[in-house]
Amino acid sequence: MDGVRAGSALQPALHLPFLPRHFYRASSSNEHRLNFWKSKELCLNYIQDALLQKQWKRAAEFLTSYIESLEKDFSTQYMGPSEMIWRIGTEILCNHSRSNIREFNSFIEQMKTLGVKRYLKVCLEHAFHLLCNGLVDEAYQNLSLAESWRFGEQTVVQDKEMKLIQAYRGLLDYYSWSNQKNILLKYGKEGFEDLSVEQEMHGCFRKAAVNLKEIIKIPGVWDLFVKSYVDLLEFYGDHQEAREVLTDYAYNSKFPANPNAHVYLYQFLKRHGAPKKSLISALKVYITY
Repeated sequence: MDGVRAGSALQPALHLPFLPRHFYRASSSNEHRLNFWKSKELCLNYIQDALLQKQWKRAAEFLTSYIESLEKDFSTQYMGPSEMIWRIGTEILCNHSRSNIREFNSFIEQMKTLGVKRYLKVCLEHAFHLLCNGLVDEAYQNLSLAESWRFGEQTVVQDKEMKLIQAYRGLLDYYSWSNQKNILLKYGKEGFEDLSVEQEMHGCFRKAAVNLKEIIKIPGVWDLFVKSYVDLLEFYGDHQEAREVLTDYAYNSKFPANPNAHVYLYQFLKRHGAPKKSLISALKVYITY
């Protein structure tokens, strides 16, 4: 017990973030707040009920009371509920009628500082939210900063998350490459007096190819990443590697069963005039799912 207290005393002061003040009503009395301090579980039950009923303002009020109770108790006992606050706060901010991207960004940045053990997960979710709001450049910058993050052993522990960070950055590089490709195909090289667009396109290709190639080596379902990587390879005429990637994705026993993998292989073979026997073989596996 003494060891736990000693470890707690070494923890830095915890300043848990509040949601924006206009999201909730002030507590009606000190007694109301004290009731929450006495029963955090009850407060969490209220939060859950509010979330299930999509009462975002009510949920924000209860979450704020919950955070206040943790701050009140921190002097005597170390609390580490940052993931719970992150999850609940994010849900509220994503759905509250008065939420905006500036406040979401502010909340997420505070969440990143609360726990290094989930830093990269928070960064990923931040990037997804930015993408959902059409902020592609901001999402890319967020992923690039996360990729450069280093924090001793925690960097190694979060290796899987780091690979996902790199993979999604590669996907955004592919997105940029695809946009540049479409411009070139639409106007042709003659439509540009310099090679800036083509050079930028090739730069995006190199960055995308490196990260996409790495993530699809790991057993898993990587449909979007595989399709993007194959598109890159096909455009530059590397049909042999594209076929090998698709074949491995479809037949490698280390990967989970995935009917889409066989569809992608069949479509590739058909595009490149493969023999009828090869096409039928790919379809036979597909129809067994």
